[in-house]
Amino acid sequence: MNRLTLDIRGMTCAACAQRIEKTVRKLPGMDEAAVNLASEKLFVTFDQDALSEQDIRQAVSKIGYEAYRKTATVDEDRQKKQAEIRAMWTRFIISAAFALPLLYIAMAPMIKVFTLPVPGFLDPMMRPLAYGLTELALVIPPAAVGYRFYTVGFKALFMRSPNMDSLIAVGTSAAIIFSLYQLTRIAGGDAAAVESLYFETAGVIITLILLGKTLEAVSKGRTSEAIKKLMGLAPRQATVLRDGSEVIVPIEEVVAGDVLVVRPGGKIPVDGVVTDGRSAVDESMLTGESMPVDKAVGDQVFAATINQAGSIRMRAEKVGEGTALAQIIRLVEEAQGSKAPIARLADVISGYFVPIVCAIALLAGAGWFIGTRDFTTALTVFISVLVIACPCALGLATPTAIMVGTGKGAEYGILIKSGDALETAHKADTILLDKTGTITAGRPEVTDVVVAAGGADEQTLVLLTAAAEKDSEHPLGRAVVQYAQARGLALPACVDFASLTGLGVEAKVDGRAVLAGNRKLMTDRGVDVGALEEPAAALASQGKTPVYVAVDGALAGILAIADVVKPTSRAAIASLRAMGLRVLMITGDNALAAAAIAGEVGVDGYLAEVLPGEKSAEVRKLQAEGSKVAMVGDGINDAPALAAADVGIAIGSGTDVAMESADIVLMKDDLADVGTALALSRRTIRNIKQNLFWAFGYNTVGIPLAAGLLKLFGGPGLSPMFAAAAMSLSSVSVLTNALRLKRFRPPRSAGVEASVSVETVGSGTLDGAQIRSFDSKEDNMEKTILRVDGMSCQHCVKAVEGAVGALPGIESVAVDLAAGVVSVEHDAALSPADAIASAIAGQGFDIVA
Repeated sequence: MNRLTLDIRGMTCAACAQRIEKTVRKLPGMDEAAVNLASEKLFVTFDQDALSEQDIRQAVSKIGYEAYRKTATVDEDRQKKQAEIRAMWTRFIISAAFALPLLYIAMAPMIKVFTLPVPGFLDPMMRPLAYGLTELALVIPPAAVGYRFYTVGFKALFMRSPNMDSLIAVGTSAAIIFSLYQLTRIAGGDAAAVESLYFETAGVIITLILLGKTLEAVSKGRTSEAIKKLMGLAPRQATVLRDGSEVIVPIEEVVAGDVLVVRPGGKIPVDGVVTDGRSAVDESMLTGESMPVDKAVGDQVFAATINQAGSIRMRAEKVGEGTALAQIIRLVEEAQGSKAPIARLADVISGYFVPIVCAIALLAGAGWFIGTRDFTTALTVFISVLVIACPCALGLATPTAIMVGTGKGAEYGILIKSGDALETAHKADTILLDKTGTITAGRPEVTDVVVAAGGADEQTLVLLTAAAEKDSEHPLGRAVVQYAQARGLALPACVDFASLTGLGVEAKVDGRAVLAGNRKLMTDRGVDVGALEEPAAALASQGKTPVYVAVDGALAGILAIADVVKPTSRAAIASLRAMGLRVLMITGDNALAAAAIAGEVGVDGYLAEVLPGEKSAEVRKLQAEGSKVAMVGDGINDAPALAAADVGIAIGSGTDVAMESADIVLMKDDLADVGTALALSRRTIRNIKQNLFWAFGYNTVGIPLAAGLLKLFGGPGLSPMFAAAAMSLSSVSVLTNALRLKRFRPPRSAGVEASVSVETVGSGTLDGAQIRSFDSKEDNMEKTILRVDGMSCQHCVKAVEGAVGALPGIESVAVDLAAGVVSVEHDAALSPADAIASAIAGQGFDIVA
């Protein structure tokens, strides 16, 4: 199967998108097709043996749209979009320049409260023909600049696939044609016909729709800012060594195997390996980490990261679409083009919306004509229904929120691969964390040094052990060497080194015989370990591996080695629990080690001694209990479990094959991003629901009003001009609401480096926002005050009170809705301030101070 993304030109509403999807899906060999109205893209997966790209383009072209591959650079594309928006503003200004005086001269004679000046030759009672011809002259420019409504709308109508343009074209054409008929009556001497002119209705409708479309285009551009920023990171040129000389070439000409030169301040052109030199590279665009990463010969470097220090040479390995940056861009684009299950109802309705609206308009118009015998009233109702209906709001409700949400995730190093994953993630109630590499660092480190009585001092013990282990390939041996080197110890040479499989090592260091290994090694060599029996057992109970060290046949001490917990894990797990999630740990380690880690990080439970192949079975057991499971792992060893889970989350694997096995990829090796991903999912789905509620609600209320529901009971009718204004505002309001997602901030936990340094009293920080906690008279009791953004009603208040009140140790919760302030009295030992903040953020609100 081949994947392809094509840009689409000519779409104006959800009906257009639905029509393209239906047409393309019918092609032989087509597996999947999805159109994103907001980004104006077609995403297809097809059998290239049965179908070609040209076939797809021709199919789209036959129904009146253009499908093409974008060849422009990011800058060129941005300039083109800006030029299009400038042209749209120009068309609107021209239309408004004629529609406003048209509206003035049409409405001035009707205003009785005060008199508006009108030239005598335009008095409709005295000069009806001049008045009518002037209105005709003023409506021509708006109709001319809005010509596309007619060319596209009538074409779609004649092809039996009407869209929003068809509604506008039919409605305004009816107004203009009816007015032309009345103008002929005026010319024939019937002056009373001047009261039935509707030229201003057509002119104002076109102007308002042009304004709405222009604002919509501006907003749509803002929804795709994240992907444009990513694409803008790609370097344009590279310095390549050719025949011993440095040659600057376009990035497209770099091939795998080329040797490139990257100087300080320059961008790494492609993915590759350092072959000469040392430097520090800013990889924040890839991982989100602000600290530069040291690079030396043999280290990997990635396209678009910035070389900060020394000059390096590198060998190109992955170029073009193979780079990590290109994969990220592809993932984000595919996610933005995908559809969440929540959008299916809107898609179904959009496919039938316009024909149903046309039928309602005809029936309503006919009904009013039959009931009143007043053609003017019937025409007003007919036009109002056509104009007020807004398929655009339905079509934009979901894709705009997904675009902004996935783009925002990418800014934080969170790649959500589909709308399906985005929606499923918000339903997750159980988080299953792999231990090694997820909760822990994934590499052994020395955690404790115990010196035997009468033995060497601690520094000497470490020095001798590290020297003996220097030639060892065992991970525990390397951990001891790294521990010594980190403390600046110069390791002496060792002789007679021997690796004893399953036991340890032996060597001579400075003439002294050194043994380092497990208890069995000591027993086999006759070394008495009884003096350190108790500390060794205590270390083992904590999940640590005791390495016994003997020097010249006597026990010298123990070095405890363990896969240490990441600094952020405990706080991240506390935040997940504060969001109302059950957090479990799964590991292949023995029960003793698992219990030690589980107790240290505070998970709700753990599964120990589980083989990699059995992890997926454990996931299915949890699902059988009714849980929605999010599995978090490294994406390689845990691939079966990631695939089996409702949501698979690969952590710290931004450049790995984990991108293909997980639903969500966390670029940073930080467990706190799991909470960020889930909070973003909740916020995005909440935003989609708001958009759909508005879109459905607007059309459900607006169409009956336009059809004369109030007028039927003696109330006012709805002017077509007001209907046009409401229709334009509905699309803009949906887009504006989706753009609120750009204000999303991750619910950071204590221990995570904040982006802004702040003073904090008695507590931690949340994404740089200060949480002030004031100690009360009781030892652990605190009062935490948070300023919260996004609360708007009593339902929000109850959501906050419920989330915080569910935490342990909460004495009281007070919410001041008007001030946007939440005050909590709590036991800091049971529920720290960050847990409270995370609980509130988990409900979709922002902690701002």
